[in-house]
Amino acid sequence: MSSPTEPAPEDQAADDPTPGESAEGPLPPVPRRTPREVLILILIGVIGGVLSGGFGVGGGIIMIPLLTTVAKLDHRRAAATSLVAIIPAAVVGTVTYGLAGHVDLLAAVLIAAGGVVGSFIGVRLLRRLSLAWLRWLFIGLLLLVAARLFFEIPARTGGIALTPVSIPGLLVLGLVIGIASGLFGIGGGVIIVPILVALFGAGDLLAKGTSLLAIIPGALTGTVQNARAGLVDVIDGTIVGVTAAIATFGGVALASALSPQLATILFAVLLLAATVQLVVRAIRDERARS
Repeated sequence: MSSPTEPAPEDQAADDPTPGESAEGPLPPVPRRTPREVLILILIGVIGGVLSGGFGVGGGIIMIPLLTTVAKLDHRRAAATSLVAIIPAAVVGTVTYGLAGHVDLLAAVLIAAGGVVGSFIGVRLLRRLSLAWLRWLFIGLLLLVAARLFFEIPARTGGIALTPVSIPGLLVLGLVIGIASGLFGIGGGVIIVPILVALFGAGDLLAKGTSLLAIIPGALTGTVQNARAGLVDVIDGTIVGVTAAIATFGGVALASALSPQLATILFAVLLLAATVQLVVRAIRDERARS
């Protein structure tokens, strides 16, 4: 999920970033792509699409590092390009899972609604709180979730019962995901899927399909904001997005072919990768402040 930004007061309008700039300063120009660089973007899109379809996540956890290190994109453009790619990939994944009956529409709407509210809260908290201890607490939570996945085998089938308890629970799940997105920039899928399995009794395929639908509104909102800030490169975004959408079919097929046990172990590894990224970012920020 992406985090909406809070509008600045009128007296700060002169400080607002204009297209081609951001709050961190002018953006570097987008270089013309060589055939080799286009191929790299295609491969990154394929990887992101397989992750999206196979695990019910946005794929940014892998795409952003690859876009910055291999495709040599500025980090801000890499994050924006990844978010663009998530939209078609998540749409294709949602439709594919949905045709097989593995999407809970109402649950996804509840999670998405909570996420929109939570993202606003996260952005506000980001401006008021010291994130050092909050970030480490969240890292600890991710490690606990990953550890549980290694020892829990979800059912292939299983629905999400909408009860007086589960309905507010889904809203709270979206709220927590939105706040985490606003505070730490982490996508929602890596948390939505294991929580739906562990706490709401969803089968692994249903959890992945529902997660993909739930993250679409946040990706759309974030992409609009990035486009207004001049962060979205249409060509790069199209290349990565189209290839990610095509590769999502393969990811969904892979998810269906894998046993629930193996799929859960692989998802736990993916969650650990997300945790490592947060740890690296936390250490880097602490060193920058010292």
